[in-house]
Amino acid sequence: MAPVAALALSMLAFGFTVGFNGDSFELECPDECDCHYFRINWVTDCSESNLTEIPYDELSLSVYILDLNGNNITALKPFPGDIKMRRLQIANNHLTRVDKEAFKGLEYLIDIDLSGNNISYVDPEAFLDARGLLNVELQDNPLTSVEGPFLASSTLQYLDISFCNLSSINSQFFDNITTLTTLDLSGNPLKTLEAGIFDVLTSLETLKLNDCKLTSISENAFSSATNIKYLELSGNNLINADWPEILGKLLRLEYLNLKRSGLTSLSEDTFSNCTNLVTLILADNELRDLDVAATLGSSVTHLELLDFSNCNIQGPVSGETFTNATRLKTLYLSGNPLVAADLQAALEPLTKLERLFLSHCGLRDLPDNFNVFDNLLELDISHNPLENVFTKLLAPLEKLEYLNMGYSNLSYIGPDTFAKMTSMKRLVLSGNDLLSLEAGLFGNLTQLTTIELEFCGLKRPLNGLAFFKNLTYTDLREIRLGGNPLVIPASGPIFPKQLSQVSILDLSNCNISALNADAFKNTENITDLNLGGNRIRSTAGSLAFLERLNHLEKLNLGSNNLTTIDPEVFSNNPKLHSLNLLDNPFVCDCKVAEMWDWANMIKGDLDVLVGAKSAEKDIVVKGNKKKKNLYCRYNETQLRNMTIMVNKTVPGRRPFAKPRELTFANRTWAKYVRESGCEPVVKILRPIALVGEQYDYSYSSQISTGVTVVAVMALSLGVATVLMTIKLFRRKNIIEADSETNRKVR
Repeated sequence: MAPVAALALSMLAFGFTVGFNGDSFELECPDECDCHYFRINWVTDCSESNLTEIPYDELSLSVYILDLNGNNITALKPFPGDIKMRRLQIANNHLTRVDKEAFKGLEYLIDIDLSGNNISYVDPEAFLDARGLLNVELQDNPLTSVEGPFLASSTLQYLDISFCNLSSINSQFFDNITTLTTLDLSGNPLKTLEAGIFDVLTSLETLKLNDCKLTSISENAFSSATNIKYLELSGNNLINADWPEILGKLLRLEYLNLKRSGLTSLSEDTFSNCTNLVTLILADNELRDLDVAATLGSSVTHLELLDFSNCNIQGPVSGETFTNATRLKTLYLSGNPLVAADLQAALEPLTKLERLFLSHCGLRDLPDNFNVFDNLLELDISHNPLENVFTKLLAPLEKLEYLNMGYSNLSYIGPDTFAKMTSMKRLVLSGNDLLSLEAGLFGNLTQLTTIELEFCGLKRPLNGLAFFKNLTYTDLREIRLGGNPLVIPASGPIFPKQLSQVSILDLSNCNISALNADAFKNTENITDLNLGGNRIRSTAGSLAFLERLNHLEKLNLGSNNLTTIDPEVFSNNPKLHSLNLLDNPFVCDCKVAEMWDWANMIKGDLDVLVGAKSAEKDIVVKGNKKKKNLYCRYNETQLRNMTIMVNKTVPGRRPFAKPRELTFANRTWAKYVRESGCEPVVKILRPIALVGEQYDYSYSSQISTGVTVVAVMALSLGVATVLMTIKLFRRKNIIEADSETNRKVR
């Protein structure tokens, strides 16, 4: 039985360790890269690895996503034949050209990100072989003037060439990419838009021309692009634009952003043809004398969101102001010098209003007609010198679910202020120097789900007297207390029993150096705990408070003073699926490897460790160009001694293909684990050796040890392959691979 048991053990151990470092034994991974599966797709993450060239000969032909962001690559060569790469990320390198030869044969390519390089020339036929190409990102490159068509693609739908130093767009620029639905030209010093540029883009729905130094737009610039629904022209100087003519052909326009566009006036017929307009943003324009009622006219009957923030409107604000926009659900008037009496008359017709934003308006008191807003759900009166809270004015807002009174110079809030707001779900009082909270202040807020008291000068986390004593607030799930100089007691719970159902707690930047073991005794249902930006150290028992949090799912310990951490401290947190340890001064030692193995083996997913590998936001169109990684640091003695060790083959770790030498003290956890020499928790060589010993001892006269070991390894490999296949099959059933259809950018 001993040989059989040993054989079973060896196969089990081998099966567990085939993907020990987050890798799969069957797919290639370059030495300087971290490889893993995203859903069922093979990701090769070589970002920020000081590469000067792409490791072409070490790539798997089945790589789905190749991330080369943040390296020192200066040129591209042809990729291996038959490579099935769908997404290539090579942002923030030192490329100067995009040649056709470099992308020859990449017929599976869907997305390409070349942003943030020094590219001045792009071969128009560079992506001709990519027959399913959907998205191209070239923003932040110093492109030279383009003569003739820019690119050739019969499938391209998304093109970002913002901030590329283009001073003009020739009339043939888009001739060979007529399938575009989204185009971003923002940040190019175009100055003028001539007629004919967009004529071939009949499928275009989204056009962004922000910050293009535009001073004039031809009346016929959009005459053929009649399918545009989403138009952004913010950050220009369009004081003399003929808006009725420019917008006249855009009958399907639903969203228009003219924020910070140098506007000082608008004619009465500006939006006369925009009958489908739902969202209009005019914020940050000096519309001092604007007659709002006349400008809106009678055409914008579908308008639901209107933004006049920071327009310094001094013109008439009266009962006629919004009479033609009675469907408004969201109104931004923040940043305008308003008087409560005028505001009261102007808002009277807006009985359907659901969201009203009045921050930074210099209001010292409030309109007294809030009773007409039967549907008002959200009210922002933050950053006003209110000095006091007018209980009787806010009292009619019985349906109000969100109230922001942050940074309003409040030092006292009366105990009856919120007594009638029984529908309140989110209350923001941050930035007021409250110091303490009155007894019963939150007593009637039985539907409250979120309370924000950040930067209020509070020294006690929350006084139990602010709530009714014998009532458990079952809906109150989120409390934010970040930025308060909290004094944490040396023993006992820090929150009252009334808050036992709280699941999200933010105690970031609270100057906390230690939490006692019973700190969360009354709030054991916490699932999301943010302790980032404090001064917690790696001392004995410093994380003992975690033992009570059996429901914990997310924990942020980032930006503390942790130098080492043992996975055993999380033994009572079985549901933990997100652990943020970023920006801590970790020392490179085998505890780092143990944490890595804990996430990969015990938790079954490296995503548990934030920054351990690429997240979805790092590998999508317009995603992060520079992601945050988990780092540790070698001291000088370690650095000298590690030169030999990094080339050592350790059971359960992927071996290096080439000799290498350490020159950088800072290492990502992914790189350190591989080069550390720290053996995995589950070792594969000992069980296999045990099998050899058992068979050699029992059957020495019949079979040689070498043959036996080879046979056992073959069996183990077979079982491991089956296990991996099952694992991939299950992943596929849970989440289907991205297809060309669902990767389309809308």
